[in-house]
Amino acid sequence: MDQRSELGEFLRTRRARLRPEDVGLPDYGGRRRVPGLRREELAQLAGVSAGYYTRLEQGQSANASDAVLDAVARVLRLDEVEQAHLHSLARHSPRTARRPRPERLRPSVKLMLDAFGDVPALVVGRRVDVLAWNRPAHALLAGHLPYEAPERPRQRPNIARLVFLDPHTRELYADWEGKARDTVADLRMTAAGFPDDPDFTELIGELTLKSPEFASLWAAHPVSKCIPPVRAFQHPLVGSMTLINELMELSHDPGQRMAVFTAEEGSPSAAALQLLANLSAAPRERPADADVLQP
Repeated sequence: MDQRSELGEFLRTRRARLRPEDVGLPDYGGRRRVPGLRREELAQLAGVSAGYYTRLEQGQSANASDAVLDAVARVLRLDEVEQAHLHSLARHSPRTARRPRPERLRPSVKLMLDAFGDVPALVVGRRVDVLAWNRPAHALLAGHLPYEAPERPRQRPNIARLVFLDPHTRELYADWEGKARDTVADLRMTAAGFPDDPDFTELIGELTLKSPEFASLWAAHPVSKCIPPVRAFQHPLVGSMTLINELMELSHDPGQRMAVFTAEEGSPSAAALQLLANLSAAPRERPADADVLQP
């Protein structure tokens, strides 16, 4: 992805959401040619020249100081995550894109994944490809796909593709719109850390062409880190569940994260999750009475 255009789009969307009166400027009425703050107004409030800010928004100020970026962030009222994203976009210099090698899962991470037992757990890569999942996670998120799918590097399930292009996944999330927004915001944050990855560019291009909903959300330039949300599921086998989704970065594997799904102890969701684990167990692991369990 072109980091210069990404920086410009991000700044323009943040300018557009502010009105002059929001930052203490007089509003003289009349129709403004652009929504939100003008470049000159933002530059004045940030203490830089209009020409300098214009170059920054056009990606032509690669050496912008932290003080300038912080001043712009203050005027735009960026939160901590958005401010970090601004610094990331402004610091990356364009390089020749090279297709990286397929991501690999370390054997010790696979052992840790298997150790979760009946608790759904999976590992996703920098482009939210599923690198591995245990059987409960597979049954929870994508039981309609082959369990072995993550083992084929170029054909791995991708969380963003599932959310926006897969009808089974759309029905799985009770609040699909919320999941869609969070997916795009997380993808924006992650993409900024890998600006020279052509596979990332292809993924964004594919989703933009195939999903108008993705295109609309992506154009709004949301950014946020995935926090542990509580999500409601409507699973085809075990019905309604409310699960906590914890996400953990793997410190020795940049871009890789482990996601774990749990339910409050003793709750109907915990019972449904255990039932799903029983139903998804491999034949040699399945309890003797699992075949007679009904969702």
